[in-house]
Amino acid sequence: MKHKHISKIILSTLIALSIVSCDKRLDVKPKQSIDAATALTTPADVESAIVGCYSVMGGGALYGTNLLMVPELLAQEGYASWRGTFTGLQQAARKTMNRDNGEAARIWNAGYRAINLANSVVDALGIVTDPDQKTQLEGEALFVRGIMHFELVRLFALPWGATPGNTQPGVVIRTRATKTEADVFERTPRSTVAEVYTAVISDLTAAAAKMPEDNGTRADRYTALAFLAKVYLQKGDFANARAAANEVIESDKYEMNASVNAVFDNKNTDESVWEIQQNDQNNAGTSNDGMATFYGSLPGIGRADVRIVPAFLNTYPAGDLRAAQWYYVGTGARPGNIYTSKWKSFSQNLPVIRIAEMYLIRAETNIRLGGAVGDSPANDLAQIRNPVRTNLPVLLAPTLQDVLNERVYELAFEGFRIHEVRRLQQTFTDGSATWAWNNNKLVFPIPQAEVQATEGVITQNPGY
Repeated sequence: MKHKHISKIILSTLIALSIVSCDKRLDVKPKQSIDAATALTTPADVESAIVGCYSVMGGGALYGTNLLMVPELLAQEGYASWRGTFTGLQQAARKTMNRDNGEAARIWNAGYRAINLANSVVDALGIVTDPDQKTQLEGEALFVRGIMHFELVRLFALPWGATPGNTQPGVVIRTRATKTEADVFERTPRSTVAEVYTAVISDLTAAAAKMPEDNGTRADRYTALAFLAKVYLQKGDFANARAAANEVIESDKYEMNASVNAVFDNKNTDESVWEIQQNDQNNAGTSNDGMATFYGSLPGIGRADVRIVPAFLNTYPAGDLRAAQWYYVGTGARPGNIYTSKWKSFSQNLPVIRIAEMYLIRAETNIRLGGAVGDSPANDLAQIRNPVRTNLPVLLAPTLQDVLNERVYELAFEGFRIHEVRRLQQTFTDGSATWAWNNNKLVFPIPQAEVQATEGVITQNPGY
């Protein structure tokens, strides 16, 4: 039997139900399924497809669970402990993944499904007659395409810096929608990591120029700039990372909440740059997917599969409110162990980017570059760590290590762990083995169905 590959899967993409929101721009009900060649025939269809992109990204395979949880499991040693029975996630946590890892396939397939929907929107822009709507939809489509390629290359390729010139295989760059039978059987090899990063930066730069400054709960100009800051930081381009983060901060759209819990306990607070919209009826899952499903240990909530290692909790400074309020002793499944309270409700929104990250990026890059663009590193770090928010004194002359430490304390269990290990070229140990930042077993396998269906045009990663 012929195996499915990227194009085969995304040709018959299913668009999930629209994310529920009070913003009228999300009141467009997408089709349950579309024929890729003919479905987008009206401006409403194009709008529906964009809403479908957000629905796919909010699913458990992507930001609804895996893109926020899997990076934590890949470098869980001394930090967290996976205690669940899901084979694909267990393999990721133990670094024993094989080429048929189910979670790798889920992420790959859903990522390219979102990319194909975004490309379908770009291809259909000619039917959108309102120029403002057309520009906005194009910007959102480029945003989706850019961030999905970024997430895929970070998980399925050796990290930036692993080879001279970053010529190691990245992922397949898709800039055209799959619509015809010929498209289905087109075989496109993996681009290099350098080429993928160039494509991501191009898409996000164009998206930032086209999207409005306020787009309700959907991505806007500053969401694209925030992702640009992340991309530039990941590749060590500190000047551009600083410029993008600075523009997000200087927009004055966002501000830190006084309480560390507010951004997780409430929806769309001023601290959140972009978050996945969820509610009781529409969420990533309550049994086999969802952040609260895997992290929670409360009565009726959670499987308690991701346990926090006490030694990590002890690294927080004495008296830090984050240690007191973001962690608790479980009372539900697997009681008596430590869990994070960032994810404790099935219906909560899932912050993907917070303004805290932008302050941390600007502080770090200013220290690295010896500048004070926007503000001093001390003032930026004081937005995160201060007597009111964290019960800690402001650091008057923070060092680079101070900022890196705050990134760990502040962004724990939000999808950063393995990416930080790679960016900072660190190692970690699990008692029996030492894992370097560029170890092949920290990279997801390309789904073997892709390799076989393309007869090796899409190559497998080393070790699989």
